[in-house]
Amino acid sequence: MTGDCALLAIETSCDETAAAVVVNGREVRSNVIASQVAAHRRFGGVVPEIASRRHLEAIVPVVEAALGEAGLGFKDLDGVAVTYGPGLAGALLVGLSYAKAVAYALRRPLIGVHHLLGHIYAAFLEYPGLELPAVCLVVSGGHTHLIYLRDHVRRRILGSSRDDAAGEAFDKVARALGLGYPGGPHLERLAAAGDPHALHFPRAWLEEGSFDFSFSGVKTAVLNYLKQQSGEEEGRLADIAAGFQAAVVEVLVTKTVRAAKEYGVKTILAVGGVAANTALRRALAAGAEEEGLMALFPRPAFCTDNAAMIGCAAYYQYLRRDFAPLSLDACPNLPLR
Repeated sequence: MTGDCALLAIETSCDETAAAVVVNGREVRSNVIASQVAAHRRFGGVVPEIASRRHLEAIVPVVEAALGEAGLGFKDLDGVAVTYGPGLAGALLVGLSYAKAVAYALRRPLIGVHHLLGHIYAAFLEYPGLELPAVCLVVSGGHTHLIYLRDHVRRRILGSSRDDAAGEAFDKVARALGLGYPGGPHLERLAAAGDPHALHFPRAWLEEGSFDFSFSGVKTAVLNYLKQQSGEEEGRLADIAAGFQAAVVEVLVTKTVRAAKEYGVKTILAVGGVAANTALRRALAAGAEEEGLMALFPRPAFCTDNAAMIGCAAYYQYLRRDFAPLSLDACPNLPLR
């Protein structure tokens, strides 16, 4: 493929076996995902051992499907990208081991990608002409970060969750409300039928000027409210969900917009699974517009875990020859720097 850079990207950090072929960091030739939701639903959450086994079963057919959909063979690839952390150790190892084997056999560069960088670069998939600097809100099941992106190399973490991530709080409250797995989308649908002003749950603003987050307090407030009602809350479930969601969204939006103003940027990005939440998207878009800013969101399919976002992030590493050795190991608690 003269003049083009075709990367095979693999993502297995949690419970999605995903592979994609991305050309020049923008053109998604394929984006195949094998979901494990049905396997974990009866347990109310992801079981690491089951996730690892399912990845082992799915990795080969998923990669073959991605290549087939892209109309390419292994020899057409210019590199192999893979998530190596953070995530579940066993799950990460399946994708990483496969990627290393392909890179070794083809004598192509291996590109190790941080999972959260993948989420950030989902915005560049959606908006190829996106220019930096920007402030990015990363909100997923296990992570909540507010990041200043100066360029493709330099970034600063402005704030993080000190306890529960936003998505984690959504899932725990959804479980307490008796909703299905995964909890976040079910809670969002229930909240749409409720009144966000009917019940007021606390907002944790922390110290003055802080960009950190804390969602364990609002989660605990909801759990305590449910206990105090002694079963009388059945008719108020939608209001509870709406009130909880409003509390989380208000803190996320307020701190993100304030960070953008403080750092003098005009663009706000919101990425990660929780960024697919309609209430968050509407509130952040409105809050940004009020301040003369622009809020951008990847389409929902690029918010949740996928391999196309890994391929996009890897492309920018490929350009600066940021390759990984074949000794690269999985790093379940890989920090974002």
